[in-house]
Amino acid sequence: MTPPVRRALGSLALAVAGAATGHGALPKEAPRVVDYSISVRLDAEKKEIRGRQRVVWRNPSSDDVPDLWFHLYLNAFRDNRSTFHRESRGRLRGDEAPVDGWGWIDLEELKLADGTDLLPALQFEHPDDDNADDRTVARVALPRAVLPGEELAFDAVFTARLPKVYARAGYFEDFFAVTQWFPKLAVYEPEGLRGRETGAWNCHQYHANSEFYADFGRYRVEITVPDGYVVGATGRRVAETKNADGTTTFVHEQEDVHDFAWSADPTFVEVVEPFVAADEVTPAELARIAELLDRDPEEVRLRDVEIRLLMQPSHRRQIARHLKAVKLSLKWFGLWYGAYPYPTITVIDPPQDATGATGVEYPTLFFNGSKYAYHIWPFSGIHEPEITAVHEFGHQYWYGLVGSNEFEEAWLDEGFNTYSTAKVLDLGYGERSSMVSFLGLEIGAAEVDQLGTHHERRFDRIGARSWEYSSNGQYGFNSYSRPALVLRTLEGILGETTMARVMRTYHERFRFAHPRAEDFYAVAEEISGRDLDRFFEQTIRGSGIFDPAVRRIESEPLAEFRGRRAAETGAAEAAIVTEEEAAERERAAEDTDTRGWRSWVDLRQLGEIELPVEVELRFEGKAPERRIWAGDRRWEVWTLDGPERLLSVEIDPDGKLPLDADRLNNALRTRDDRTSAHAWALRALAAFERTFAFLGL
Repeated sequence: MTPPVRRALGSLALAVAGAATGHGALPKEAPRVVDYSISVRLDAEKKEIRGRQRVVWRNPSSDDVPDLWFHLYLNAFRDNRSTFHRESRGRLRGDEAPVDGWGWIDLEELKLADGTDLLPALQFEHPDDDNADDRTVARVALPRAVLPGEELAFDAVFTARLPKVYARAGYFEDFFAVTQWFPKLAVYEPEGLRGRETGAWNCHQYHANSEFYADFGRYRVEITVPDGYVVGATGRRVAETKNADGTTTFVHEQEDVHDFAWSADPTFVEVVEPFVAADEVTPAELARIAELLDRDPEEVRLRDVEIRLLMQPSHRRQIARHLKAVKLSLKWFGLWYGAYPYPTITVIDPPQDATGATGVEYPTLFFNGSKYAYHIWPFSGIHEPEITAVHEFGHQYWYGLVGSNEFEEAWLDEGFNTYSTAKVLDLGYGERSSMVSFLGLEIGAAEVDQLGTHHERRFDRIGARSWEYSSNGQYGFNSYSRPALVLRTLEGILGETTMARVMRTYHERFRFAHPRAEDFYAVAEEISGRDLDRFFEQTIRGSGIFDPAVRRIESEPLAEFRGRRAAETGAAEAAIVTEEEAAERERAAEDTDTRGWRSWVDLRQLGEIELPVEVELRFEGKAPERRIWAGDRRWEVWTLDGPERLLSVEIDPDGKLPLDADRLNNALRTRDDRTSAHAWALRALAAFERTFAFLGL
């Protein structure tokens, strides 16, 4: 076996071993399937970049691989015939494509290391649809198959025209967001990876509602820009050289990442500040988290990280807010899931008119964004910069380190991250005001997710591919909010401690790997010791909603016996209790307050998902009583006899099941006290939910 073969198979063995280890075993490095060495030059006037790259790919499978598949994502902006443009109609998150802002990538040379020309064998593919006009995926047949474990080196020369930014990548005036910009190899998935029966390339087109999937490896990128430009990029900066032609070259390197992005702007205000773990995490916090996760304190200890902010001049006064949010994220994502393994994190703040570049993530770098007014009271209570910063940092974990296939299972990234983001925001900015604290209005992160769920959400399922949803809104809800609600509901069922250990173990086992949903299900069942198949079948694979409701409650005095009483022992004939006798006993019972009560509780499942729920019964003159409604039938009626009158019934009184589509039908009283604060709060919340549903949020 040649050294390259041993290295490649050794990396594969490391990946397999990492997926099978027990808790506490964060892998030190990724299986490095691909290495990129790229040299790129920015022409700021033409809005073009010209690049040259050497790529070394190691076949991670036992297959003879006859071809290479590439992503050429800037071709999504080439014309109005691309799949991205057809699906998005030239719009993304409220931004529209400029009429004169087309972008593309031209692959000018493609050669093996020995000089063999591969370009004549290149052809464009459209594996996801029937769009022969789409040029975001290309395949190249090789003159000889790549053997198992063998290395293949090839060189490429390309020129890319950046689009006017409205969808992640592009330019605005002198600002550049350079993302998905180079010919990037797809993922060759060996047999067994993510449930594959046979090995094959996994290579999807650029869709409107999806992001990206690639293999881990090493990057070394030389970026040449005009003098005066400030550059932020993936990884650590290892060199900076002033050139005689009025340009500067910045060199960045990073191992164990699966993408590379950069940004340049001459007006950036650069701020560098360290995250010092010993200052941010107290010994008591370290001990508490170690106990929660059942780990040794050394296993949860964090490392120092350099934070680099590149801010717009008009946002100088918000620097402290951005730094706080990033430090909060480094702390809690690190404590819960495992220390951030890279030495740097870079945050890009795009201009006001380049909002299409905000809120997107890449390894060790993300684009945040803000508005000038956010440093002025009362708008300073709108936590949009913090929300975006925490969420986009969170993708360093759920996408960056746990490399799920977001094309096919977007919820494993966006949903996990939405769930985690809310927890961090609650700790940093208050559970009730983590999103907004504005002139007395307070909104928490969990509330926003719950406000998005209603009965119209029953037509799509979480477990769909990103381009298969009925609308953009359904993609967003089923990839972000609904999975977060599912995970919070699972936490309500399992308990906080068990859920924390499930999430930690899942991250440990699949850091630097490519898991699928079934891997998470298996971890959740293993750590909890419970059969959760029905839960996941309903909530992830199914398209129904969860909506338990109290439809009716009644309570009335228990009537005295009337009619023929059963014969007593030795009696010749049973006695007849007359109406007059029964009425007399009832009057006597009322006078002495000894009459009992008969109550009825009518429970209904108005959605398709059936889960066990806790029901609280409140009686007059006694402590509340709780019972479990198994929830395995569409309806159930309880008949309760006792000395106390039933006053109210409430389903899920502690809010452990936030997947509930309508919390307003969870409670009823036998006497409708419409002056109570609780009743007014429920009516206000109902109006709020109806407004959000009307707006489609």
